[in-house]
Amino acid sequence: MTVRGLPACKRRPRATNADGSLRKRPVDWEGKEQAVLIRWLLGEQKRGTAVGQLHDVTYHVPNGGVRSYKAGAAMKRQGAKAGVSDLVVMDARGGWFGLYMEFKASPPHTAALAQSQHDWLALAYDRGYCAVLAVGLDEAKAVLREYAALVRSTHHYTARVHLKSGTEWRKGK
Repeated sequence: MTVRGLPACKRRPRATNADGSLRKRPVDWEGKEQAVLIRWLLGEQKRGTAVGQLHDVTYHVPNGGVRSYKAGAAMKRQGAKAGVSDLVVMDARGGWFGLYMEFKASPPHTAALAQSQHDWLALAYDRGYCAVLAVGLDEAKAVLREYAALVRSTHHYTARVHLKSGTEWRKGK
């Protein structure tokens, strides 16, 4: 019998706990919530809301995940960088060039912000982008709604409007 394209004799056995029971498969909580967020954004676009206008200019940077050393090295040669934010909105608003959003799953599945992610948010901010850490689906929706409500920037010499939504990532670093 084959599962995931490999015959049973070629698959690595599942890891076990100290008592010999099979370990649970890991769940990508962040990925599942982010997919729900993008589906919500598509629904908002179909409803014609202001935040829905961001759907076509929002994309995910696929940096996460477990890869082989060879695949990781190939990605780096192609320009992958550690810490790049999960979602990018390439729409200038409120004096910003665009939005970089680092998305984390809702508690209790929230992962800590890695130093490379913090550094990327700081770099994006210093380069004129709105940089936000959003913890959970509700906070991410609030960030996108607030960003969509900002006046579209035709040039980038206007005063920047800082968002009230999002988790503060500048503290304590």
